[in-house]
Amino acid sequence: MKLQVSLRQRATPYTSRVEALGVSGFSVVNHTILPKAYARTVEEDYWHLKSRVQLWDVGCQRQVELRGADAARLAQLMTPRDLRRAQVGQCLYAPMIDEHAAMLNDPIILKLAEDHFWFSISDADMLLWAKGLAFGMDLDVTVEEPDVWPLAVQGPKADDLVARVFGEQVRGINFFCFKKCEFEGHELLVARSGFSKQGGFEIYVDAFALGGEVWDALWQAGDGLGLSPGCPNLIERIEGGLLSYGNEMTRENNPLECGLEKYCQLDGSLEFIGKAALIEVAKNGHKREIRGLIFDGDPCPACQYRWPLSIDNRQVGYVTSAIWSPRFEKNIALAMLDREYWDHGTRVAVATVDGHQRDGFVSNLPMEVQ
Repeated sequence: MKLQVSLRQRATPYTSRVEALGVSGFSVVNHTILPKAYARTVEEDYWHLKSRVQLWDVGCQRQVELRGADAARLAQLMTPRDLRRAQVGQCLYAPMIDEHAAMLNDPIILKLAEDHFWFSISDADMLLWAKGLAFGMDLDVTVEEPDVWPLAVQGPKADDLVARVFGEQVRGINFFCFKKCEFEGHELLVARSGFSKQGGFEIYVDAFALGGEVWDALWQAGDGLGLSPGCPNLIERIEGGLLSYGNEMTRENNPLECGLEKYCQLDGSLEFIGKAALIEVAKNGHKREIRGLIFDGDPCPACQYRWPLSIDNRQVGYVTSAIWSPRFEKNIALAMLDREYWDHGTRVAVATVDGHQRDGFVSNLPMEVQ
């Protein structure tokens, strides 16, 4: 089945490149197509990502831009993470919540200037939320989706590849920070970040027309590094405890249930939408939380559904994402578990899509080989 791309499901500057390299499947994120598979298996891709370097089309990672005198105020209103000490050049992972403390998104916030921010968002229409807040509160801020198309370089040889194109200075970029680096007369933001635990960069290409040139330059610089096209890998993501908005967390959840308490400042004078509701959750104690899960049996099908978890035939949670891990030689999952049952080592039964129950136990995150 071929995905019919229209203006409602946008292509990226890299789409023609990934098609030429044999992309075999897409998803749609932020109304934009995201490559999800190539010729090799998920397991083959996993081992490649952990040992070499990959180039990912993540143009679906759209930006919500806040610019103006009230940009910093609006940015802070949208998240319980304290942004007051954020520095220009810093990237900050930040939950976004509504007035009921429900999770709306979990972007990376890039501080470009004191009055200029990019929210690099997961799959949800945060542009409309930000515009509504700005208008309703009569804030002096412009809210737009800029012409920015991220491109990720992930894997242990990412530094070598990116240095060949953007210079040796990239090796000095600290984790979750960015620098402006020259490319063919353009200054592009290069951030040490990405949706894997293998290290790498995200390059924020700020013109659609420039995207193909940046891709080609990186591709041509990959000789001897084992460069390959790639995409976020489900095995690596689950092992690393990386959460996916829309899978592990939705508006049904609050940040504390998602294990994001350290990104929530509830004391003092910090002002943000949903603060009273989140304080109430913290006061009463959240009733469930994301954990890892390891379970037995033959390799399960890749799952991003809600398989029930039970103890003595009583449901105590559900799987959000699952797959077979070749490193653990077990099935692994991320799961939402009730408070009484989320401790490491708790035994649970997993009801997979094939109708069989499998024995498993709760694991801390990130997972470690037992």
